[in-house]
Amino acid sequence: MPLRFTLRQLEYFVAVGEAGTITLAADRVNVSSPSISAAIAQLEQEFGLPLFVRQHAQGLSLTLAGRQMMVQAKTVLKEAEQLTDLAGDISGSVRGPLAIGCLVTFAQVLLPALRRGFEDEFSDVRTTQFELNQSEIFSYLRRADIDVALTYDLELPSDLKFVPLLQLPPFVIVNETHPLADLPEVSVEALGNHPMVLLDLPFSSDYFLSFFANSEVKPNIAERTRDMAVMRGLVANGFGYSIANVRPRNDQSPDGKQLKFIPLVGGTRSMRMGLLMSNDADRTNVVRAFVEHCKTRNAQDGLPGFGG
Repeated sequence: MPLRFTLRQLEYFVAVGEAGTITLAADRVNVSSPSISAAIAQLEQEFGLPLFVRQHAQGLSLTLAGRQMMVQAKTVLKEAEQLTDLAGDISGSVRGPLAIGCLVTFAQVLLPALRRGFEDEFSDVRTTQFELNQSEIFSYLRRADIDVALTYDLELPSDLKFVPLLQLPPFVIVNETHPLADLPEVSVEALGNHPMVLLDLPFSSDYFLSFFANSEVKPNIAERTRDMAVMRGLVANGFGYSIANVRPRNDQSPDGKQLKFIPLVGGTRSMRMGLLMSNDADRTNVVRAFVEHCKTRNAQDGLPGFGG
């Protein structure tokens, strides 16, 4: 028996189910509200089931049958998308969706420009981005919620593959009036009892604190934050020094105050920044193309936000 509904109608149905109103769904898929309404009516007629309860004040809510149908509709749409991707892989073209994760500490300086260059080169790729901490990156990759991630080599699990791009040594960050501000380099011992602003993210904080493990100096943690911009603001306003591996092109805090970045020396381990993915992820053309794009960009001009 031939199908009397289309993938487009299923897409509209899922959009309404997720948005809760026809108006929001129309905005999401960029079509008119009457087109959405017609698609829903045709599906309900074809299936012989009411998919939504019309509640004038609250919009639309899925019926029990609608919830079950929506689960299957999402599966059908995903498998149809995978067919398109497979065709691209067979033909050698680069097309389809690409979900990119990025460590939150440098996503703002790296990911938008990197995406822009990749999409300009491969216009048939649809990218989405996720700003995540290291623990979330591992989870998203294992659940296949993202295809590839830009991150550090921090506590990497053996079931994921890492492609290094950059070596990033640690810096001590201080404001202009800090007692260490005029030093050409700083050792862990020189940090002494100076107050510290710790970038307190999973795995990252352990890395920064590991510098003190073989020293008689214990860190004097005065402030903790999970936000890189907040950390720079606290340092700029005299709440302490901090340690980071990313040096922005502009040595200023978000409120415009000057910062100084001083190399941290004495047995400290540099971090490597690179691409993390499942072991078979780069078998697809789109992931392989993104990996090569990152390598080429790094070799030619340097990665965005990291210099040449």
